[in-house]
Formats: sequence, structure tokens, C-alpha cells
Amino acid sequence: MTRTSSVVILGGGPGGYEAALVAAQLGATVTVVDRDGIGGAAVLTDCVPSKTLIATADYLGGIEIASELGVRLRDEEGDRATETVAELSTINQRVLGLAAAQSGDIVTRLTEVGVRVVTGHGRLEAPGRVVVESDGDAETIDADVVLVSTGATPRVLESARPDGERILTWQQIYALPELPEKLIVVGSGVTGAELAQAYLGLGSDVTLVSSRDLVLPQEDQDAAAVIEDVFRRRGMTILNRSRMASARREGDGVVVTLEDGRRVEGSHVLIAVGAVPQTADLGLEEVGVELSDSGHIVTDRVSRTSVRGIYAAGDCTGVFALASVAAVQGRTAMAHALGDAVTPLRMSAVASNVFTDPEIATVGVSAADAEDNPDVESVMMPLSRNPRAKMLGIREGFVKLFAYRGTGTVLGGVVVAPRASELIFPVALAVQNRLSVDQVASTSSVYPSLTGTLAEAARRLHPSRPD
Repeated sequence: MTRTSSVVILGGGPGGYEAALVAAQLGATVTVVDRDGIGGAAVLTDCVPSKTLIATADYLGGIEIASELGVRLRDEEGDRATETVAELSTINQRVLGLAAAQSGDIVTRLTEVGVRVVTGHGRLEAPGRVVVESDGDAETIDADVVLVSTGATPRVLESARPDGERILTWQQIYALPELPEKLIVVGSGVTGAELAQAYLGLGSDVTLVSSRDLVLPQEDQDAAAVIEDVFRRRGMTILNRSRMASARREGDGVVVTLEDGRRVEGSHVLIAVGAVPQTADLGLEEVGVELSDSGHIVTDRVSRTSVRGIYAAGDCTGVFALASVAAVQGRTAMAHALGDAVTPLRMSAVASNVFTDPEIATVGVSAADAEDNPDVESVMMPLSRNPRAKMLGIREGFVKLFAYRGTGTVLGGVVVAPRASELIFPVALAVQNRLSVDQVASTSSVYPSLTGTLAEAARRLHPSRPD
């Protein structure tokens, strides 16, 4: 490649806009084709909105904790305030405003570095040719490199067709004018669990329909058990080992019928049963790009597809449905395509987070991996013994570390705590750089701090001397 290479990117989400910034920095002429809004679902309808909503619910929960710490609210007459109220229309206005602002900031940055943004639907006509349709007009763009980063969309079931009013996907909930009185959430994966707790915290009566024995079945099971216990203690109804057969409107509410015949009545139902890749009508199969049985684009560790010059990033690849991973894939793709230094994606060093309260943050090997490997040892420490946790009124949560037996190399960790997403970073650094538990333990931590428990866990994994 030369520094005058041209790049066309289909999709303006994290994979797309991060790739565009790298390509522009490397001297390429870059065009981003997007039809849904720069920032993609991550910014406009998923990560940014949902985490903003969750942050609002967290504030309400913080008011309850404050009373335990001796801080109480009083009204103008001096009487104790006993109730907080969430005004959903105001909350959603702020949520959507923040999302739009973030999208605007990204557009500004792309424009500053010379990236051309085209609104429309892009389709591959040939490996190095993209046709863009917009408002009835068509434009053909030739490119040395094409990156496909078109994301995914909520899975829709024929037995529970969303109407945007009572039967909702997670992209539709921000149009609700009032807080659902009785919300049924179908699906106990990350999206379902996060939004179920958010609406519970805002004041809805929430029922969570889970097909598994425990919520968050793909997460660390000790962590999932903590979250399910918190859900129940805060008043959520959880229907484990239950599958939805259908959801329909009935009067001013909804009825969810389970496969065993039980009926669950509510005011609204949120369907959170996964996502499907947006890879149809892109010309991928016609130009020879390999797709999996699920419709995801097959890529290697530097984001190449089966066709030379075509790369892919983000949820449309099915690698790991995280905005952070999409961004890394996009940046890696451009570095590889344009001849810059490349570090292939290492999934073992990817940190992820579930934004429940408390949060669950993970990186590296899991407890299931450790159980099957006698060379891996672990330690788990409750946060309730941490002095900073006591000060903050934190009762639930723990730190878990995994390391190689003998060498002490850190292989992974789990943090269950408020703001665990911030606490997992030092563990991710250790995994990424193959640090030992002794190196982690010998690094000074602030006292008192929650990170002190990370250091203590590392000390407890100090390799024992051979007999």
C-alpha cells in the first residue's frame, strides 16, 4: 500500500469510526458510508443510552445508601423526605441528548482529520468497489481497502413482534413517555440483566424471565449468584428455567405466555434475546466473502476476510460483541491494510463489564477454565473486609484472581463491585503484559482503596517454594 491509498468503510460505529481515524492518520483518503447515524448502535441506541439510564438508577440507589451513612434528605418544611421519583420523560430526554452529543463529537473529529462522511446504504459491487445509494441517487466509489463494520440489530421473534409501545426491543425503550408500572424482561443475558435492574432502580415492578438456572449464564457463576441475590433482595421477581412462548398486547398491557403454559401479565415487555448481524444486502457473498452459519463475517486476528482487500470489524463479525473490541478490530484492520505495525487481537486480554449494581468485570481465563486446568490456581476475596468498602457502604462483591501455579503469571480475574469497570484495568494490564502476581503485589496501592484487595489477592497467590 502507498500513503495515497483510498479506504471505504461501511458503518460508522466504533469499528468504523476508529478505523477511519487510524486510516486518516496514516495518510489514506477515507470515506465512511453510514445510514443510521455516526456512532452506530453503541452510541445512539445501546451502550451510551443504556449506561446513562443505569447511571441514573445508580444515583437513586445511592440516596438509599446515604441514609445508612447518616445523610438524610429533608423537604422545605424540614420533614424527612421518604420517596424519590424518577421522571422517565426527563431521563430519556437526557439519555438521547447525551447520545446525540457524543455522535456529534465523533462527526466533528472525523471532519477535522479529513474523513468524508456519506449518508446512505453501501453495497459491494466488486472487492474494491462500493455503490452508495442515498435518496434515490447512486454513487460508485473505488477503494484499495474496504472495511465492513455494519454491526448487529436486536433479534426479533415472530411470536413477540415489537410494536414500539408495549412490546419493545432495547432500541425502543427510550421513547417511553412514562415509567413502566410492571415491566417484564425476557432474557437474562447482559442486556436483559442490566436493563431489568435499571428499571427496578427507577421504580418499576420488574419480572425477569430467564431460561437458565441462574441469570447471566455466560458470566462467572459466583458473580452471577451475587447479582441474582441482589436482584431478589431488591424486589425483582425472577422466573428461572422459564422460556417465553409468546408475548402479545392485551388491553392496556401485555401478556407473556411461557412454554409451560404460565401467563405473566405486565404493562410492558422488553425482549432481550440476542442480536443478529447486519450483513444482508451488502454484496458480501457475491464478491466471495465467507460468512458463518449465523450470518457473521469470518475474520482472522487482523480482521481480514476471505477476500483480499476486504476487512471486517465489530458485531457483524461475531468475535466479541463489545464496542471496545470493535474499535480494536477496526484499528487493527487499518494498521494491517496500510502497512503500519500490527498487534493481532488477543481475546484472552479483552476486559468486559456487566453494568449491573454491583458491576461484574472480567478479563482472561474464567473459573471454568481454571477448574479444568490443574496448572491454574485462584484466590477469591470478599470486598466486605476492605476498609474502603466499609466506608462506602459496600456489602456485596469480591475480587478473584487466576495465575499459573509455580510461575505466578496472572491469567485473569473477576471483580464484582460498584465501578468494577474501573477496577479491572490493573488486572487487564497484568494479563496483557504477562505480569506475575509478585509484580502486582509489589506495586503500591492507595490506602484505603478498593484496589487494595487486588494487591492482597495477588499476595495470596505468591508462588510457594518447591519442596
